[in-house]
Amino acid sequence: MGSLSWIHWAVVLLIVLLVFGTKRLRGAGQDLGEAVKGFKKGMKDDDKPAGQLGDDTRSDKTGESKERDRDAQ
Repeated sequence: MGSLSWIHWAVVLLIVLLVFGTKRLRGAGQDLGEAVKGFKKGMKDDDKPAGQLGDDTRSDKTGESKERDRDAQ
């Protein structure tokens, strides 16, 4: 029992394509890519100090209350 050759991998790939179809595999690849991008972005955001994060992290305020707070200052 040795390792699988490229012919075995080609047969496995062909069977996977036949079972799942290209649309499902393309969608799964896109979902996986977006998840990896989101993870990388999250890792970069964690390196910033809390003072450098934007106001979008506080989503409990509406646009009106933000304007009132800005005018009060």
